[in-house]
Amino acid sequence: MPLVEAAVDTLESALSAERAGAGRIELCANLSDAGTTPSAGLIAIGTERCRIPVFVLIRPRGGSFVYSSPEMETMLRDIALAKSQGAQGIVSGALDGNGTIDGHNLRALVKEAKPLPVTFHRAFDFALNHAESLDQLIEAGVARVLTSGGANTALEGASRISALVRQARGRIRIVAGGGIRDNNVREVIALTGVDEVHARIGAIVGGASLRHSPKIKLRKRLPDDESAWEKLDEGRMRDLVRQAV
Repeated sequence: MPLVEAAVDTLESALSAERAGAGRIELCANLSDAGTTPSAGLIAIGTERCRIPVFVLIRPRGGSFVYSSPEMETMLRDIALAKSQGAQGIVSGALDGNGTIDGHNLRALVKEAKPLPVTFHRAFDFALNHAESLDQLIEAGVARVLTSGGANTALEGASRISALVRQARGRIRIVAGGGIRDNNVREVIALTGVDEVHARIGAIVGGASLRHSPKIKLRKRLPDDESAWEKLDEGRMRDLVRQAV
């Protein structure tokens, strides 16, 4: 039977996915930003409480998949921490500025993750040449690749995913992801030939009601540019510090 991997960012969601019949958890933080590395506490309790495998996403921020040296150092330390907390697999990836797989950093991630299997996440869909990229992942020792076939959804990219399955020939597992829902999962599996699918099935829920309702907003909208993220503006921070003293 095909395995369903559920992307979650809370313990409650992980346990719900297990009760619903998912075969594996991808544990994340900030799913609204396509997922980042979860906290040590969430990894520890998630692996402790879940009876199905828990793979941990290692991604230091949203936006571009091209990482600086400090970001790579953070990722390597996060992998070591996830392993120490009982993770059963690692989900990560890196590209270079040319839109190709960052082989050097990928090999470092795979090496740090050993003996755990590594899934290369949907950074793969942003690579320029999927066939060449798949061969690079195989050579680097990656166990799985999560992909929509370079399209917005796995259903739209089904023909390319099917081609990747044929190219893989069992050397790496192809996991279909992107817009997988109850009304299309059978069609995606039939069209692609995959035996694993990845889904984020969310519902908006309200928090505990307060007796008062302050008009305060803490959330910010994410940037429209998929490669963009927010970081500290050092110059403006310096100006603020100068004004404050």
